[in-house]
Amino acid sequence: MKKSLLITIDGPAGAGKSTVSRLLANKLSYTYLDTGALYRALAYRCIQEGLSATDKGGIANLCQRTGIVLQNKEGFLKVLADGEDVTDKIRTESISLQASAISAMPPVRAALLSIQREAGKAGGVVAEGRDMGTIVFPEADFKFFLEAGMNERIKRRHRELVIRGDAVQYQNVKRDLMMRDRQDREREIAPLKVPEGAFIVDSTHVSAEGVVETILSVIRKRQAFL
Repeated sequence: MKKSLLITIDGPAGAGKSTVSRLLANKLSYTYLDTGALYRALAYRCIQEGLSATDKGGIANLCQRTGIVLQNKEGFLKVLADGEDVTDKIRTESISLQASAISAMPPVRAALLSIQREAGKAGGVVAEGRDMGTIVFPEADFKFFLEAGMNERIKRRHRELVIRGDAVQYQNVKRDLMMRDRQDREREIAPLKVPEGAFIVDSTHVSAEGVVETILSVIRKRQAFL
């Protein structure tokens, strides 16, 4: 490869962004940047300290004194919050909703934006999130927006939680996913939307491996060196 690209993958919850981004990063020998993990880690700390999503002052203070680090070790991403490995602890529905709620707060975005941009500045990165191509990396080499039908996204999220061992009802997953969609799309700061110039990929009836091949085909058409 002659150039290390910066590739962004945005989209709603349950569209398959994490799986696709990890597979794509492995395929290209790139770094996988799970930006949602940063927000989840901060949400975890909020819950630990009993801070509600409306406590702007408390959350602003928390941002100033919380250290969040992403470590990529042998292809596995570890998330540390103030030195605590929270990788497995931040994947609950309650933390997902809290992360969505606080992600639009200016202090939160300011605290995490520099971490994200620093990680992507040298290229060789697949950055996954909800505002990667719109706000964090608007000048990315390639921008993709991954979507899927609502019913399929609910099924995927429910299956993921069940496999993880969480006793969660399908209707509760549906309720939480719809709430999260609303929060992500309607927030005033950096709402979820298709980035300008992004390629839209519908994963409803396509495997993660198939989506990766679609993305690679788009890149190959533009980059003769891949």
